[in-house]
Amino acid sequence: MTHSNIHSSAVIEEGARIGQDCHIGPFCHIGSEVILGDRVTLKSHVVVTGITDIGPDTEVFSFSVLGEIPQDLKYKGEKTKLVVGARNRIREHVTMNTGTQGGGGTTSVGDDCLFMAGSHVAHDVQIANRVILVNSVALGGHCVLDDDVIVGGLSGVHQFVRIGQGAIIGAVTMVANDVIPYGLVQAPRGELDGLNLVGLKRKGVPRSDIMALRAAFQMLAQGDGTFQERSRRLGEETESEYVKKIVDFVTGDTERSFMTPGQ
Repeated sequence: MTHSNIHSSAVIEEGARIGQDCHIGPFCHIGSEVILGDRVTLKSHVVVTGITDIGPDTEVFSFSVLGEIPQDLKYKGEKTKLVVGARNRIREHVTMNTGTQGGGGTTSVGDDCLFMAGSHVAHDVQIANRVILVNSVALGGHCVLDDDVIVGGLSGVHQFVRIGQGAIIGAVTMVANDVIPYGLVQAPRGELDGLNLVGLKRKGVPRSDIMALRAAFQMLAQGDGTFQERSRRLGEETESEYVKKIVDFVTGDTERSFMTPGQ
């Protein structure tokens, strides 16, 4: 532990493990079961508590609270965790809670994510890599967000909802059903309004795969049979790995129904 990088007003409880070259600013409070990876920065007035592991090169801004107990009446004090990966940027007033025994015990965040001011990550949420939560987004318990998801400001995501890779949620949207990979969701009550074409193009997805995704979306919107039946037919007919990702998502386990085109 490099003591010269820790402000004299910070409180670090005995047992906390602080990596090399961490910067801990004024009036931060670090709990006894916290692990900070190398080069973690806590600006000032940051609370990291509970069984919480923060990965290297993560930066946490003022008044964030990471690792507090779940906001769940079923929680009875069991030992649960929050695990945050590397190179995340966690802005002001962000809250992340630990998991619950009934939800697997761990809330997890991947690498290279951005959590803008006031966003909330509830118990047992599983967030992958390069996810962006814009200001004041609230994720309910047990949500799953795959790689490269963007959730617009002031949006809410219902508990147990899954949002597939590369999907984008517009601002001021309530998401109550699962969102397919690369989907575009907008409107106050959440409508699947197309594909995240801008995101696909920025990622350099081949034109052939984008065309296959467009055709797949039309089939999901207007084909015969149920949404799951149309998805399974897609899986039998397509050679696009991007379309197959949608099929795998739809045919996977879920606690929620799906947001469908035109819903």
